[in-house]
Amino acid sequence: MNTNEFWMLGGDLKISRMGFGAMRLPASERGGPPNDPDTGRAVLRRAVELGVNHIDTAAFYFSGDLTANGLISEALRPYRDDLVIATKVGPRRGPRDPMPTGHMEPGELRPEVERNLRELGLDRLDLVYLRIGGLGPAPDELVGERFQVLAGLREEGLIRHLGVSNVTAGQLEEARAIAPVTAVQNRFDVTMPQDTEVLRICEREEIAYAPFFPLGGFGIPEDDRITRIAGRHGATVPQVLLAGLLALSPVMLAIPGTSSPAHLEENVAAAGLKLTAEDLAELHTP
Repeated sequence: MNTNEFWMLGGDLKISRMGFGAMRLPASERGGPPNDPDTGRAVLRRAVELGVNHIDTAAFYFSGDLTANGLISEALRPYRDDLVIATKVGPRRGPRDPMPTGHMEPGELRPEVERNLRELGLDRLDLVYLRIGGLGPAPDELVGERFQVLAGLREEGLIRHLGVSNVTAGQLEEARAIAPVTAVQNRFDVTMPQDTEVLRICEREEIAYAPFFPLGGFGIPEDDRITRIAGRHGATVPQVLLAGLLALSPVMLAIPGTSSPAHLEENVAAAGLKLTAEDLAELHTP
């Protein structure tokens, strides 16, 4: 990978701009049956072989007894020195819930951080996001009390860097007034670039921006622009979606997830897809 394919997280962690999201490892669909754990472990090992050193996970990524954190630990420990694992805390999900159904109170965040440490087999987490709300838009609420808990854990040495997820510009600034924010994880894809205000703040302050649902959500979006560009390059639609994200901003990180070895190879190859000025003009024109 060349230098423009990496980002210095917090100024001290060099991570690949093409990362890997672990949400789909335990189950391919929301509330679906568990995937084959051997395949999940193989996908993780192959991702690292392909140069991915940024893995995004959470303790609430599970299906039955199969957990994303457990697969990561089983597949990749002892961890490479350059591997960066990011996780999220905030949503509450019970063992029988197909998705998170609520959010944790401030007093519940330390045990959740400790749970991630335990499941991943780590003494310190590289990056922890405070995740606000559910899959919809960021709720209109204060985040300071919850973020202060994570800031305290950072001071204790349990967390290296802090991030926020599913936040408004105001919530991002509220968090930044408490402790440094090194990454934001909001919903964004090139067919639905509705979060440009927060992205511009990240660019100005050199904060990484790692969208969740970089491929559109629970299904690939149908967009004639993407299809035309893919045809010109002999690429797939997901590859154009990912390459378009990386070309949009230098602070942009991609964390596509999959439980398929073939899709993993396809996604990682998108980091090498060079879109032309014509492609980008078409892609970013509504």
